[in-house]
Amino acid sequence: MHRLRTTVVRLRPIAAPQTAKSQSQARLAAVGGALRTFQPMRSYTASVSAEPFLNGTSSNYVEEMYYAWLENPRSVHKSWDIFFRNANAGAPPGAAYQSPPPLGGAALGLANAQAMVGVQPNVEKLVEDHLAVQSLVRAYQIRGHHVAQLDPLGIMAAIDPGPPPSDIITSNDKLEFYGLDESDLDKVFRLPTTTFIGGSESTLPLREIIQRLEMAYCQSIGVEFMFINDLEQCQWIRQKFERPGIMQFTLEEKRTLLARMVRSTRSRKGYLKLGIGLISGLGDIDLTSCLTSCFLLARFEEFLQRKWSSEKRFGLEGCESLIPALKTIIDKSSMNGVESIIMGMPHRGRLNVLANVIRKELDQIFCQFDSKLEAADEGSGDVKYHLGMWHRRINRVTDRNITLSLMANPSHLEAVDPVVQGKTKAEQFYCGDTEGNRVMSILLHGDAAFAGQGVVYETFHLSDLPSYTTHGTIHVVVNNQIGFTTDPRVARSSSYPTDVAKVVNAPIFHVNADDPEAVMYVCNVAAEWRATFHKDVVVDLVCYRRNGHNEMDEPMFTQPLMYKQIKKQKGVLQKYAEKLIAEGAVTRQEYEEEIAKYDKICEEAHARSKDEKILHIKHWLDSPWPGFFNMDGQPKSMTSPSTGLTEEELGHIGHIASSVPVEDFTIHGGLSRILKGRAAMVGQRVCDWALGEYMAFGSLLKEGTHIRLSGQDVERGTFSHRHHVLHDQNVDKRICIPMNHIAPNQAPYTVCNSSLSEYGVLGFELGFAMASPNALVLWEAQFGDFHNTAQCIIDQFICPGQAKWVRQNGIVLLLPHGMEGMGPEHSSARPERFLQMCNEDPDAYPLIVFTPKSLLRHPDAKSNFDDMLPGTHFQRLIPDSGPVCEKPDGVKRIVFCTGKVYYELTRERKNRGMDNTVAIARIEQLSPFPFDQVKVETDRYPNADLVWCQEEHKNQGYYDYVKPRLRTTVDRTRPVWYDQPPSLTPLCFVLKVFSLLSHVCMCECVFMYMCV
Repeated sequence: MHRLRTTVVRLRPIAAPQTAKSQSQARLAAVGGALRTFQPMRSYTASVSAEPFLNGTSSNYVEEMYYAWLENPRSVHKSWDIFFRNANAGAPPGAAYQSPPPLGGAALGLANAQAMVGVQPNVEKLVEDHLAVQSLVRAYQIRGHHVAQLDPLGIMAAIDPGPPPSDIITSNDKLEFYGLDESDLDKVFRLPTTTFIGGSESTLPLREIIQRLEMAYCQSIGVEFMFINDLEQCQWIRQKFERPGIMQFTLEEKRTLLARMVRSTRSRKGYLKLGIGLISGLGDIDLTSCLTSCFLLARFEEFLQRKWSSEKRFGLEGCESLIPALKTIIDKSSMNGVESIIMGMPHRGRLNVLANVIRKELDQIFCQFDSKLEAADEGSGDVKYHLGMWHRRINRVTDRNITLSLMANPSHLEAVDPVVQGKTKAEQFYCGDTEGNRVMSILLHGDAAFAGQGVVYETFHLSDLPSYTTHGTIHVVVNNQIGFTTDPRVARSSSYPTDVAKVVNAPIFHVNADDPEAVMYVCNVAAEWRATFHKDVVVDLVCYRRNGHNEMDEPMFTQPLMYKQIKKQKGVLQKYAEKLIAEGAVTRQEYEEEIAKYDKICEEAHARSKDEKILHIKHWLDSPWPGFFNMDGQPKSMTSPSTGLTEEELGHIGHIASSVPVEDFTIHGGLSRILKGRAAMVGQRVCDWALGEYMAFGSLLKEGTHIRLSGQDVERGTFSHRHHVLHDQNVDKRICIPMNHIAPNQAPYTVCNSSLSEYGVLGFELGFAMASPNALVLWEAQFGDFHNTAQCIIDQFICPGQAKWVRQNGIVLLLPHGMEGMGPEHSSARPERFLQMCNEDPDAYPLIVFTPKSLLRHPDAKSNFDDMLPGTHFQRLIPDSGPVCEKPDGVKRIVFCTGKVYYELTRERKNRGMDNTVAIARIEQLSPFPFDQVKVETDRYPNADLVWCQEEHKNQGYYDYVKPRLRTTVDRTRPVWYDQPPSLTPLCFVLKVFSLLSHVCMCECVFMYMCV
C-alpha cells in the first residue's frame, strides 16, 4: 500500500494540501545589502488519498502496471494510460481514475479522457522539475557557503567579493534558473537520498526545502565538503549540518547550564574555574563552557591592556571565540580517548592560550613583562609571545588526564607546522598508537600565512603518507580578513585562505566567530570527524583584529573603512552575555560578580609576579626529556663511550647486510652483485661507507636504540649505495628490510622515502627527534645543497633552539658534499653556513655530517675491522701514520684537510716523492674544533709550515672557520698558508675544466710557498 501511494511521488510533485497553500508568502530579509532567502518556517502536508482500488493485494499489480507504463505507455490499456497521466499531472485525489468508455460510445468517451490529459503537463516536465530540485539541493551543498553570514563586520571581506552564485535562491526570481517559478513553491517534492533536511520526512514543499537548506548552509556556518571524493564522508557531514533542529536550544536549557556554572565557580592556581554541564540531545554543545571561555579570554586581555598598555602582546581581541573553540576540541577529543595533544600556533593569542588552555601560571606570564628581570644561565631566551609550554592536567569535562604541549615558534608563522606533526608522530610511535587514538595535533594559523606560506602545502602533503601520517590534524584558522597591512584581494588568488586544504580532501567549516554557539558546534563536529575518519579538518574562524598587527600599530593608515566598522563592533562576550541576559538565562548581577572575581585573581597573580627576580627559560619547556638531565639542568652524562664492537657482532651484522633474510624473495640481479661484494668485504674484514653505516645502525638497533632515517630516496640511496629496502622482483609491493632482522629483541628500524620536500620533511624529522633522547633520527638530503630550501628550519629551530627555548634535539643531517663536476647545484652542501652558526659548546646538539659521493666506491676509502673493535673511539682527527712519523723533524709542511681531498693529496704526494717531507692530517670533527688534537700534531712537526687545503673556493667551505682556530692553536707563532680564489658559484660546470683547475690549485697549495 505504501509503495502504491509513493509511486506517483517518485516522478512528480504532489499537490500541496489546502493548509500548505494558505501559508503566508516567504518573507525576504535584507542582509549585507542583498536580498536573503526565505526566513525559517515550517510547512505541513497531508498524505495523498488512495484511489478506491489502491488497497490490499491489488497494489502490487498496479505498481507493476505503472512500471510497464513508464517503459511504454502503449503497453497498457488506454484507461490505465489515462489514469497514470492524470496522476502525474497533479489530478486531485479521486479524479485521476476514469471508467473505461462504453462500447457504443467509445469514440466520444475516449476523446473526453484524452482532452483531460492534454491540458496537463507531460511526464518529461515533471521529471525535469524533480531533477531541478535535486540540483537545487546540490547547489546549496556546494555553494551555500558563498552566501552564508560569515563576516561579523558585515563588509563581506572574508569571502569572494563577487555576486552570489546564480543557482542559490537569494530571491524568487532565481527560481527561473531551475525552470521553476513562485507557483511551484507549494508543490511537494520527494527529497533525494543525498540530503537529510527532511529529518523523518521524505517529502517537503519547495518553499520548505529552500528554507531548510538556507538554515543548514547559509547562516553563521558555511560548509565546504562536496569536493571530497568519498560518499560516506559526504553523507556524514550532511547529517551533521542538515538535520532539522540541530542547533536549537530552549531558554530553560541555557538557564540550567548557566546555573551549574555559577554554582561550581571556584579558583584554582590562579584560574577562574566555572562548572561545565553537557545537555544531551544538543549535539554535545556546551554553552556553559562557551560563555566561560569567552569570559576568561576577554578579561585576561583587558587585564593585560590595563597593566601594560605600551607592550606588544599580540592579543586575541576580535577572535575571542578561539579559546572556547580550542577547549571544545580538547574536551571532545578527550571524550574520544585522546591523552596527549601537541599544538602549534603563531604569536597572536599565544599568551591567552597559555593562560586559559594550557593553564600556565598567570604570575609566570605576567613576570615576562618585567624588563628588570635577570636572565638565567640556561640560554638567551625569546620574546614572551614565542614561548611554549608542556603541562599535564585533569580535563574537567571527562575527568581524565590529558597532556597539552604548545610548541615554541619563531616569527616565521607556519614554520612550526611540520615540527608539531613530527613530534605528534613520535609520541604516537613510542606509545604504540598506530591509529592516532591517543595522541593528536592541533595547528592554529593566520589567514594570510595559511594561504601564503608554502610549508602549509608541504605539511598537508605529509598527512596521508604511511611514515608521516598523524591520523588527522585539526586546523583552526584565525581569519582576521587581513595580513599585516595587506588586504585579501592582493594577498591570495583563491576565494578563501583555506583552499589549500582541498588538496587532501579535508572538509572546511567556515564559521562566524561572533556566534559562539556556532563555533562550539563546528568544533565538536571537527573533533568527531577526526575521531571517525582520522583525516585532517579545517575550522575557519572568520573574525577581525580589533587592534593593528600589534598593540602599537596603527591600522587606520591602510584599512580605514574596516577599522571604522571595528570601532563600532561590540565584543563577542558583551554580545553573548546580553543575549543570555535578554533570554533570562543569567542576570546582570551574576555576570558582573564573575568579572570582579576574575579581576581579583589577576591582581593577586600580578602581585606574586613582582616577587620574581630571575627569568627562568626552563619554566617554558615544550618538550622535556625526563631522566636525561640532573637537578641542575645539565645532561647526566656527556662522556664518549667506546663505539667498538666485537668481531662476532661485526660478522653477524655484515652477514645480514649481505643477504636476504626472507625466504622465496627474488631480488634484482644487480643487487645480488652488490650483496656479494659486501660479503667479500666482510670476509676481508674491511668496510666501505655503506657497510660501515650498516654496522653502526645494526649495533644501535641491537642495543635497543630506535633509528629513523628519512629523506628523498633514502631507502636505496641517491647514489645506489645503501639498499636498506629490498624489493621482490616478482611480487608487487613486497619488500624486505634486513636491518629489522638483526636480533630478536632489537629496536625497530624505520627507513622511509619522503615526499619531494625539504622544508616540511626536515621540520617533521626535527619534531620527531624532539620527543626522545633515546633515538637516532636522521634526515638525508638528496644532494647536500638541497638543504637550502629548508633553511628556515635550520636557522630558526636547529641552530638556536637550545639557546632560545632550552630545547634539546639530537637530529642528524646527512648532506652529500663534494666538488666532482656535477654542476653548481649538486656540489657544495655549504659547510660555511653551518660553521658560521656553531660555537664551541660540547653539549648535546644536532649533528651535521657532510657525507661522500665518489668516496662511496673509492678503493682506498675503506676501514679495517681493527678500527672498530672494543676500545676504539670516534677519531676527531686522523693523524698521518706514514713515513713522516719516523723523522718528524724533517717534515717541511703539515697539511690539514677534511673530506675526499685527502685522497687526492696523498696520491699527488706519492707522485712527487714527498712522503717523508709532507704530513697530511684529517680533521674529522670541525665543530667543536679539536684544539687538543690539532696541537698534538703541530707540536709533533715543529719545523713544518701550516697549510689548510680544501677544494672549495676561499669564500666558501671551511677556511674562514678553521684559519683563526689553527692560529690560536699555535699561539700565532706560525702562519697558515692557503691559496684558492673566491667565487660566486661553488664550481665550474664543465667537468674537464673543473678537474684541471681543482688538481692544479690543490697541488699549488701543497707544494708552493704562498703565505696569506
